[in-house]
Amino acid sequence: MDDPFYVYAMVSLKGNRIYVGMSQDVPRRLTQHNQGQVRSTKPYTPWRLFFSEPVGDSGQARTKEKYYKTASGKRKLRAILASKGNTA
Repeated sequence: MDDPFYVYAMVSLKGNRIYVGMSQDVPRRLTQHNQGQVRSTKPYTPWRLFFSEPVGDSGQARTKEKYYKTASGKRKLRAILASKGNTA
């Protein structure tokens, strides 16, 4: 069986932004973001992971990722982040 996909959210420690993505290997993907290997996140490094959710296959992950990129999804993520004592 294939590894499950995860939807994850990170906060920029520099630009006070939230980024949402999906991956089967979240630690590896976080490293790629922090090493500047991802064009869309490079200007805002370093990043800190604050949310990760297993979602099953890539289709389910894409659907959940799209939700977290909406206004209501971002509000939910900001609430999670605030509950951990951070802001974005």
